This record gives sequence, structure tokens and C-alpha cells, in this order.
Amino acid sequence: MKGKIHDTHKKQETAVLVAIDYKFKPKGQADEYLDELEFLTETAGAKTLKKFTQKLDHPFSATYVGTGKLEEIKLYVQEHEPSMVIFDDELSPSQIRNLENTLNVKILDRSNLILDIFASRAQSAQAKTQVELAQMQYLLPRLTRMWTHLSKQQGGIGMKGPGETQIETDRRIILDKISLLKKRLENIDKQNLTRRSNRGGIVRVALVGYTNVGKSTIMNVLSKSDVLAENKLFATLDSTVRKVVLENTPFLLSDTVGFIRKLPHQLIECFKSTLDEVREADLLIHVVDISHPNFMEHIQVVNQTLEDIKSDHKPVIMVFNKIDMYHPQARGLDEETGEELPELSMEENLDHLKKSWMSKENTPVVFISAQKKQNIEELRDKLTKTVASLYELNALG
Repeated sequence: MKGKIHDTHKKQETAVLVAIDYKFKPKGQADEYLDELEFLTETAGAKTLKKFTQKLDHPFSATYVGTGKLEEIKLYVQEHEPSMVIFDDELSPSQIRNLENTLNVKILDRSNLILDIFASRAQSAQAKTQVELAQMQYLLPRLTRMWTHLSKQQGGIGMKGPGETQIETDRRIILDKISLLKKRLENIDKQNLTRRSNRGGIVRVALVGYTNVGKSTIMNVLSKSDVLAENKLFATLDSTVRKVVLENTPFLLSDTVGFIRKLPHQLIECFKSTLDEVREADLLIHVVDISHPNFMEHIQVVNQTLEDIKSDHKPVIMVFNKIDMYHPQARGLDEETGEELPELSMEENLDHLKKSWMSKENTPVVFISAQKKQNIEELRDKLTKTVASLYELNALG
């Protein structure tokens, strides 16, 4: 069968990144998205050579970017010969075909890149099956472009049959594979459901948050386990569950896959069973990387995802992590004098944030550094009290 998801993680490759700076989006957002795309590219094992942006209302239907910008990218590609050009949005099959014909280089979109990272990081049978299913679903509508070489080699009257036949053959093979993978996932889901139902009445706590915010490090600190924790996106794909006992209060703690903007819809669909740990949790620990300049947007992405999987009604402890790397933002100008306001200290900033979040969310808030083990006792204390109160509620219910 022709065509497979591009594999970027086996060797060092080079990439050019392209994004649209949408006119209706906040200033600087495109650059921040490109920084994240660069991190994704690095996680996949490739090095970024250059980033391109174009200010538009919406993508061009044929080539994503306009003719002038495409020519600029083409000249750079011809001169520097990168392994691939990666676009920050999901591309249509026709866009990919047109871009490949113009740039003569491998074209990836954000979804393809994330799928490749997931494929390289999947460890368990469940994660591997979920990723393969997502890849097949991504591949299916893109089959046509993978057979365009037939028309180039043998085009003309009477030569359309073989290509069409092969596309239909490949489509049938992929559809059969999708059906098989779905059945396999159903069986895995049944096994997981049985395992979860055997946990009894013990309170379940799930760590949630944007990818790379330190959930696995917090998991290790609280459970004294050894879960993989590294400075890469999607270090954790499989839900890891550990039994934790704090001050004679037991609970199950699960680490889940990190959320991210523009996560391919195929992955959200396929990873629903992994997200069952979140759905079935009694308490969520929402971990936020406070050192990231756009942590507020990350919070919104996580909250939206929780809403999408109908888990936004659960009790939450907000944990602002990485306070050791936090840098206070400039306060702006004094309205009366026009002079720049003196910068608050880190402690003053954190105290201000803590008060504003407590009044805004009416929820427990903790500021910690999991890496440096700062304020961990405060987190343990809040967690113990919240879990104990859930046991009391369950007893009354």
C-alpha cells in the first residue's frame, strides 16, 4: 500500500515553518504559535531553519499562503534545501498537493507532525492502537495525492484505470484496517473498564493541564514513583495510575496526556478512552506553567477540552507550577505621571496572582515548583483536605 505518515523522528532533519498571522487574532499570537510549532518540530527530532508568517484574513484555498509569500518560501527552500516545510494549520489534500508541486519538498501540517510525535512516543498496546487509528483516519482523505505520480508517469487517455483502481484498493484496505483497530480499541476499553470498576470506592484524582507543564514531575513528587518526565511535548501518552496515601488518606492519582491547541480531531476521538481517567475522576488537579508568558491561554485550552469531554463540572485544585522560573511582567505606565510603574517582586506578583485567582475561581490555589520541591507541603495539605472532604461527601451520599 502506497503512502504512510511521514516519519520525522528517526534522523535529524531540517524544517521551514509557516503560519498565518490572522488579522483578527491578538498581536504576537502567530509568533507564539510558531514557537510552539518549533518545539513540536524539535520534539519530533528535526531542526528549524526558518519561520515564515503572512498576515491574512483566512488561508488561500489552493496554497494556504499567497503567491508572493509562496515564491519567497520557494526561493529559501531552493537555496537551503530543508527536509520539509511544516504548516501550522491542517492542510487540505489539494493544498498539500499544490504545495509539494511548487516547493518540491516534503510538506507536513501541524496534525501530521503531532501524529508522528504520538507514534514515536506510544508505548502501550492501547496508545499504539489509538495512534495508528488516528493516522489511518488522517490518511484516508489524502489518498488521492499519493497516487498523482501515476498520472505523471502514464497520463493520457486510457490510463486512468490503474490509478483509480489502486486508490480504491488502498481505500478499502485502510477502511478495513480502521474497522479492525476500532474493534481492538473496544476490547481494550472493556478491559480498562473492568480494571477501573475493581478500584472500589477509593477517591480518584487526575492531573490535567497543557502539555509540558510538569504533571509527570508532580506525579513523581506526590507518589514517589518514577514516571517519565522530560522537557518535551507529549512525554506522557498513556495514563499512569498510582495509589497515594497522604496522612492516612488514600486516593488514586492518574497522569494524563497533555492538552494542546489545535490538537488533531482524530486524536481527540481516538484518545477518548485515555481521557476516561479524567471523566471518571472525583477531583482534578489543573497544573499550569506560570513561567509561560501565555499561561492564561493554556488555561482556556484546558478548560475548553474539559468542557468538550463533559468534565468541566468537577472540583479542581489549581496548581501553578514552575514558580522558580517565573518572571514578573512589566506593570505599564502610571496614569497620572506617565512614568513606568516600578516592577513588583516575584513574591508580590505571586501573592497578587494568588488572591486574584482565589477570588475569581473560588477554588483552592497553590503555587509550587515541583522540580525544586517548593511549597509541596502546601499542595499535599490542600490535596489531603480536599480528598478527605470527598470521602465525607461520598459517605453522606
